[in-house]
Amino acid sequence: MKINALLDVNVVAHEAEDEVAVLLELEAPAAVADAARPQASLQVVLDRSGSMRGAPLEGAKRALVALVRRLDPTDNFGLVTFDDSAQVVVPAGPLTDKDAVIDRIQTVHAGGTTDLSAGYHRGLREVRRVIPTEGDKRGSGTVLVISDGHVNAGIRDADEFASVTSKAYADSIVTSTLGYGRGYDETLLAAIARAGSGNHVFAEDPDAAGAAIAGEVDGLLNKVVQALSLTVRFEPAVEFLRLYNDLPAQQIGDGQVMIELGDLYSEEARKVLLKLKVPALRELGLARVATLELAYVELPRLVEQVVSLPITVNVVPGDEAAGRVAHPTVASEVLFQEAQDVKRQASEAFEHGMFDVGQRLIGETKQRLTRSLEVAPEALKPEIQLELDDVVRMERLGDVSGPSGAPMMSKISRDSYHQMNRKRGRRPRPDGGDR
Repeated sequence: MKINALLDVNVVAHEAEDEVAVLLELEAPAAVADAARPQASLQVVLDRSGSMRGAPLEGAKRALVALVRRLDPTDNFGLVTFDDSAQVVVPAGPLTDKDAVIDRIQTVHAGGTTDLSAGYHRGLREVRRVIPTEGDKRGSGTVLVISDGHVNAGIRDADEFASVTSKAYADSIVTSTLGYGRGYDETLLAAIARAGSGNHVFAEDPDAAGAAIAGEVDGLLNKVVQALSLTVRFEPAVEFLRLYNDLPAQQIGDGQVMIELGDLYSEEARKVLLKLKVPALRELGLARVATLELAYVELPRLVEQVVSLPITVNVVPGDEAAGRVAHPTVASEVLFQEAQDVKRQASEAFEHGMFDVGQRLIGETKQRLTRSLEVAPEALKPEIQLELDDVVRMERLGDVSGPSGAPMMSKISRDSYHQMNRKRGRRPRPDGGDR
C-alpha cells in the first residue's frame, strides 16, 4: 500500500506553542491479476414495509437478482426482509443454486410497518453463521441495509443503533446502508454506516438503487485491504485537537487514539486529516510529535501488515518560522474538509425543515471549496472542481425546488458529505456523470 504523510507546516518556532495539520494519503494496491479471490459474504437486509409497495420493491428485487448473478457459486449470500418483523427469505450460504435463490427473491412482497432493528439483528445472525471466526481463515462479511422509510418500531435511536453496528465491525462485519426514495431517515442510516465502517448511499429511484447496489458489490469483489485502522501515538504534551474525517475513533490509552478506516478496494485512494497542538519545544532541530501506525489485513493472502510512520517537525528560531508557507496540498485539504463540515450542517438544516438556513450553508460550502481550489496544486484541481460543480448543482436544485425540496436536498447533501468526507470516492451517476 502506498502511504504518504504531509504537514501543512514542518517548521515550528522555538519555545512557542503551535498547531500542525497532518494529511495522511493512502492508496490501496491493485488487485493481483488471476489471483484467487477470497470468498465474499454478503447479507442483504431489505425493507419490505408498505411504503416499498410497487416500483421501489420491484426495482430492489431486480437489483438483487443482478447481484446474485454476479457473485461466484462459492460466495455466501443471504436475504432477510423486514416490516414489523424479520423474515429469512434466503438463508445465508454459498450460491450453489442461483436459480433457486432468484426464485425466492421474486416471492418478496410488501408488508406493514418498519422495524429495521429486527431485520438487522436477524441478518447479523445469518452472516455470522457462515463466516469463519477463528484461526488463519478468519473471514469477514458485509451487511447491506436497504430502506425507504422512517423506523417506527424496534430501535429508533441513532446512537443506540450505531453501537450495534460498531460491535459488528469489531467482529469483521461491515455495514453499509442504502436510503431509497425521499422518505427515509438519513440521520439514522448515515450513523449506522459510519459506525459500521461502510458506505451510506442515497438512491431516489429504482435505477439509481440498482446502480448503488452494483457499486457496493464492485467494492466487495475488488477488496484488497481489510480492517484498516490508524493508531496515532502522541509524544508527551502533544494534544490531539481534531479529526476532520467523520470516522469512528476512540482513545485507547494515554496519548493514543485509534481510528477505524474500514476496507479498501483495488487502487482506492483515501485521505485522513488530523490537527495536533504542539507544545513549546525547548530544543532546536528535529523533534518527533507523533507516530502513525497503520494495521490491516492484506488480501487475498490474509497477511496482517503493520506500518509505522514518525511525524516530525523542525524547531527553528522564531524569526525563521515567521516566514514559513503552508504546504498547498494540506492547506487545500483543510479548506476542502471544512467545506464538508458545513455541508453536513446544511443537510441537518434541510432535514429539520430550515430551508433558508440550509441554502445559506450550501452557499458557504461553495465559498470554501472555491478557496480550496485557489490554493490547490494543479494536480488536485480537477477533483476539487468536480466537487465544486456538484455543490453548484445542489444550490441550483434548491433554488428551483424551494422549501418543498428540503427532504431531497437533505438526502443529496448527506450522501455527498459521506462520500467526500469519509471515502473521497466518486461513483458513476445514472446519467453518466460522477458523484
